[in-house]
Amino acid sequence: MAVAAPALAELREVCQPQAKLASRNGEHWAGRLYMRAVSLRVTRQLVRTSVSPNTLTWVMVVCGVGAGAALLIPGLPGAVLAVVLMQGFLLFDCVDGEVARWKRQFSMAGVYVDRLGAYLADAALLIGAGVRAARGGSELWVSVGLAAALGVVLLKASTDLVDVARARSGMAPADEESTQPRSQGIATARRLASVFKIHRVTNGIEASLVLLAAAVVDAVVGTTDPTQATVAAITVITWGMVVAHLASILSSSRLR
Repeated sequence: MAVAAPALAELREVCQPQAKLASRNGEHWAGRLYMRAVSLRVTRQLVRTSVSPNTLTWVMVVCGVGAGAALLIPGLPGAVLAVVLMQGFLLFDCVDGEVARWKRQFSMAGVYVDRLGAYLADAALLIGAGVRAARGGSELWVSVGLAAALGVVLLKASTDLVDVARARSGMAPADEESTQPRSQGIATARRLASVFKIHRVTNGIEASLVLLAAAVVDAVVGTTDPTQATVAAITVITWGMVVAHLASILSSSRLR
């Protein structure tokens, strides 16, 4: 006998707690804008099956790494596939947690793989972008892509290492209030960054869309110059963010 699907309202109450959706750092803007509406309907079907949240997390990882591999396909098809796979990454990033909350199947392994997947997806995308840029010129572009990937990994690690440092010091995880810089200059720079949103290109979701736009221009002009310029810009922005983020952490109350 088939298990009846739960009502969407009941599912939303359990699987999409407002505290998580309202968190500035806990939810991607695309999740709030459209993906949570899609993911809830996918979750509604998956909770009727025996699939585990950890399995869904591994699907997320495959989608994210696959997006980077897709950029190795020349032309628009590769760029389009990368965007589709990054959207799949976002979808399963939502779904795995929703299924876990409904089934009450939580594990530290799931949290670990989820974070690992975020590292791998963003790094793979930028490495793929570097290889893609190198097709139209010097192999140096592979190194540029690797530099961007390293910067993104450092960005994520610098945030996660705050929790590591606090845990090893016997402190609770940092709350959002403690993330506010005590330096007025850094606080101002952070507000400006939030206005222009330029930092978002360090995230795989946004980076895949920017790289698709570059691929469209590539097709129009007949060279990979736009993709090369995009990869260079992402690398510069990423390393600027690394420095700014470290300064923000050290000037806030997170490590005090």
